Amino acid sequence: MFQIDFMGKAKLFGLISAALFFGSIASLVLLGLRPGIDFTGGIQLTLLYPPGVSVDLPKVRAQVSQVLSETGSKATFYLQRVSAERQMETGERALLDGVMITVRTTEEAVAEALRQSFVNPKEESGLVKPFEYSVTTIGAQVSKEIVNRAWQAILVALAGMLVYIAIRFRLRYGIAGVLALVHDVMITLGVFSVFRLEINLPVIAALLTVVGYSINDTIVVFDRIRENMRLQKKTPLWDVINRSINQTLTRTLNTSGTTMVPVVILLILGGVALREFMVAILCGVIIGTYSSIGIASPILWGLNRLSERLRSR
Repeated sequence: MFQIDFMGKAKLFGLISAALFFGSIASLVLLGLRPGIDFTGGIQLTLLYPPGVSVDLPKVRAQVSQVLSETGSKATFYLQRVSAERQMETGERALLDGVMITVRTTEEAVAEALRQSFVNPKEESGLVKPFEYSVTTIGAQVSKEIVNRAWQAILVALAGMLVYIAIRFRLRYGIAGVLALVHDVMITLGVFSVFRLEINLPVIAALLTVVGYSINDTIVVFDRIRENMRLQKKTPLWDVINRSINQTLTRTLNTSGTTMVPVVILLILGGVALREFMVAILCGVIIGTYSSIGIASPILWGLNRLSERLRSR
């Protein structure tokens, strides 16, 4: 078993977390988040080109700019390379190169003009007719509903965790666990804000996954703390928490390590479509593991001290 004085480093952990937490808040206030089309509403045109045809992003960008100019739209847009495997008429399967064009506007005239310009391109544009295409439009009202439900899902998850832990353990355990979860989610959002990564529905799903993963690790530590408190009633809580963290450290590191292996592989090889989702999961695993060791347990100790002081008055 490890013999590391984690509680002795609680102040250091607290300073690191405070810097990351308030730095994330500052970034969210100053830079904000980069909402995806799910939250802003807009048009998403996905084009796949015939085998052997490579996407010329500068030409695509120029064509989109021209369409927006002709339609009088001042909407912003961005491009993402995509690829997909399709079965050809010969029966063989081929990997097709493509591009996803996302425009932050819900104007139907813009969507139609954009579709026509790429599905039936003019010769002077230098573009090739796509092998396959799809158009997705998300309206403003739908986007507003998605935003509301996304935040509701996160808040309900946090409230549910608090109630469960308060019933399963004690209220102070629940408060410590939820504060650690808020810490994890806020820092993950800070990473997205600083690096201008897009927030979309898969990212919200990843954040909820992070909440579940982090609280699972924290509950393992809390359960060992409760067990050791029963066995070592005369031992100070400080020492009980230290012993409990060390006893569960191997399990914590093994779980986090094996989780991170496929996440890193998918982050590297999964392409643009999985990038934001995998970044959220990776941040959550790292920060959640750290918080279950260095944040949740010291908060529990602090709440216990506060409770003792209130009782002694």
